[in-house]
Amino acid sequence: MSNINVTLPDGSQKSVPASSTPMEIARSISSRLADDAVVARVNGELQDLNRPLTTDTTLEILTSRNPEALEVYRHSTAHLLAAAVLELFPETKLGIGPPTEQGFFYDFQRAEPFSPEDLEKIEKKMKEIRDRDLPYERVMTDKNEGLEKYKDAWMKCELIRDKADQTFSEYTLGPGFIDFCRGPHVPSTKRLKAFKLMSVSGAYWKGDEKNAQLQRIYGTAFFSQKELDEYIAKLEEAKRRDHRKLGQELDLFSIQELAGPGLIFFHPKGGMIRKIIEDWMRDEYLKRGYSLVYTPHIARSDLWKTSGHYGFYAENMFTRMPLDDAEYQLKPMNCPFHILIFRDRLRSYRELPVRLGELGTVYRYERSGVMHGLLRVRGFTQDDAHIFCTPEQTEDEVVSCLEFAFDTLRTFGFNQYEAEVSTWDGGASGKYDGTADQWKMAETALVRACERLKIDAKVAPDEAAFYGPKIDVKLVDALGRKWQLSTAQFDFTLPRRFGLEYVAEDGKKHQPMMVHRALYGSIERFFGILIEHYAGAFPTWLSPVQATVLPITDKQLDYAKQVTEKLKEAGIRVELDDRSEKVNLKIRDAQLQKIPYMLVVGGREAETGSVSVRHRKDGDLGVHTLEDFLNRIQNEIETKAV
Repeated sequence: MSNINVTLPDGSQKSVPASSTPMEIARSISSRLADDAVVARVNGELQDLNRPLTTDTTLEILTSRNPEALEVYRHSTAHLLAAAVLELFPETKLGIGPPTEQGFFYDFQRAEPFSPEDLEKIEKKMKEIRDRDLPYERVMTDKNEGLEKYKDAWMKCELIRDKADQTFSEYTLGPGFIDFCRGPHVPSTKRLKAFKLMSVSGAYWKGDEKNAQLQRIYGTAFFSQKELDEYIAKLEEAKRRDHRKLGQELDLFSIQELAGPGLIFFHPKGGMIRKIIEDWMRDEYLKRGYSLVYTPHIARSDLWKTSGHYGFYAENMFTRMPLDDAEYQLKPMNCPFHILIFRDRLRSYRELPVRLGELGTVYRYERSGVMHGLLRVRGFTQDDAHIFCTPEQTEDEVVSCLEFAFDTLRTFGFNQYEAEVSTWDGGASGKYDGTADQWKMAETALVRACERLKIDAKVAPDEAAFYGPKIDVKLVDALGRKWQLSTAQFDFTLPRRFGLEYVAEDGKKHQPMMVHRALYGSIERFFGILIEHYAGAFPTWLSPVQATVLPITDKQLDYAKQVTEKLKEAGIRVELDDRSEKVNLKIRDAQLQKIPYMLVVGGREAETGSVSVRHRKDGDLGVHTLEDFLNRIQNEIETKAV
């Protein structure tokens, strides 16, 4: 038998018999590597550990330390789920079962809905099958034979017709299970150490609501029980912090059934927080050279035809409204309105950059299945700004946008974030607007802006918007979750569509560069993230009620009113709890409402003109003069301490 050369990641080479498997090579290196191996990377492609190598190749053995290995591990667990379902409910038809960022899912068609008790039975069966140590074996099948074999499984036939080559791969899991799949998979079921089924929900085949409705079982899997337990604990903490639950408990906002889904009603306390958020942003606009503008909520459909939204974005726009003079539509975005303001008169290069900022409410049609509290809604307010500048100004403008974004995150208590630059494909596909020179200039400006700010930004090739490259900033919250938030996007399309011009230094008219920029993303979504980040216990400067005055008995009520008035005069958001209840109950209620400070006043405090201060987190802080307490809380507010 002839030998082949295998090049390892460190550059060393091994000569091995042809048809050796990556697992055999891993074992020849070390038994520990073989035990930890999950999948192989062969000539840059992921491949089963037991698939023979036939030619000279580069080889990398991936273990649990590699994120791609976890995807394979979870994909294999999805197959284990499908095998368990078929053993328990053999009439079930299989859909697809991919890995996800959180775990995996599998879609099934079955007349009876899966119950919570069914999930317990399925998970138990998965463990039984896992303990049989069944191999994941790759089988090659002719396309016509496959279509005949799966003729009673319509989803598999459709997948084979759409995706399979003339000869395609399937994977078995013991004698009773085989599934059309490209793989790769772990060697055997015994590798699947820790998994859990999470929930079941409805799902349309291929995500199209015109197709058949299926049942989707979600699960997750990790390389160790410890990792799984930590993940479950994090989910429980996320439930405790759920902004929908806290929004109701703290009386911050609601969604009214009579008004319709995806439309947010801010209650007084939520409205106060929103005011603080918006006021801070508007003040920063003015400090940083932006001009505030206000634009309508509707416009003639002709505007959206000029911008292009009428065509490519129509399914996300609300129904057209015929009025006396024309057909109108609710605006899905603010940019065409800002463009009209810029275009209202011809400008000189000396006036550029022009930065127009607005907290503008927009309306987008989101399907009922995707709306989620404050995070996915049909009406929302964007902190939207558009910058019109010369090509020479673009890099400095992007730097300013990023500095503004990071200042925003830090102000609201987010100290971890990531940046990602999305670029085009060099024009290969023809799907991107703009010239090669424009793309080069814009992408260079984004990359250099990151370098100037010493940001280690990830570059995402072929992930740009069709109208220009962009840079996205993702914050990391208290639970380690990443949220897409701030963005700065170049746009080569709208300036051309609207014929934007400015008079350059050479006396000729040129098309300006246009940058879309949002920092909160939307007020609603940012508010939801804040609620969950702080678990509703907002820092004092953001809290709708910053202090509550708690008289011990009605005898101290007059003094409590005096304290309350003095705090109000000093600009503190304060409430007086004048109920004839025991003070411990008042303290408990204030704690549940997550009010930062509780000022208990009894006979001693009334006599000495002091307050007994409690903090929601630090507990009893002792007796203070009112002046000392005011100095403390005002300093906390002014410094925006978190």
